Amino acid sequence: MKLIANLTLLALSAALLTACSKDENAVTTQPVQSVTVRDLAADPTSTTAVSTTASNGTAVQPLPATGKYTLYSLRDNKVIANTDSASNKWDIGFRSTSIIVNGGAIRSGQGGANVYTGTFDALTAIPTSTTFAQDQSPTQLAVPSGSGNGWYNYSSTTNLVSAIPGRVLLLRTGDGTKYAKLEILSYYLGAPASPTSTTPSRYFTFRYTYQPNGSMTLN
Repeated sequence: MKLIANLTLLALSAALLTACSKDENAVTTQPVQSVTVRDLAADPTSTTAVSTTASNGTAVQPLPATGKYTLYSLRDNKVIANTDSASNKWDIGFRSTSIIVNGGAIRSGQGGANVYTGTFDALTAIPTSTTFAQDQSPTQLAVPSGSGNGWYNYSSTTNLVSAIPGRVLLLRTGDGTKYAKLEILSYYLGAPASPTSTTPSRYFTFRYTYQPNGSMTLN
């Protein structure tokens, strides 16, 4: 009887050790991140006036743009300093209407982008046939520039930039290991429904879904 009791205790101990071992080795699954970013400054021309001396007195001029991209990390949901532009810390960058990715001949990362035609909400996974373009030169970008070519249309009549409905950016991150989808909602400060030519521009409001597990599923 004592032998049976000892064997039972040994079996229970082994089971407990196995359970503890499994708990210690368990991998925590990170949830998909769905984020909306509002009014991300993309090298705006400031409306703050500066005084300059002119022959007839004092003139007032707006502050000029800097020419720098605002770099962004999708994983960390934050702006990355330009001093880290030669790293894999950032995934996408914004300057005026131009968008760059951290991948290609002129970048240090392995990221890429694809301009997808379809609705953001209906896209639950990046198609396996997707080809990710990269930034090859300042004029040959993964996200094409120019009205109607990439994410936006420009109206010379109203002097307004508007996001093209049904255009979604499929993104591979700067480290080359993760994926996301991104939709630009507005180019104007405060994301007004009806901006005017005097509404401050170069302020991106966008939403994105980031998959942290490395797969192409987005839900």
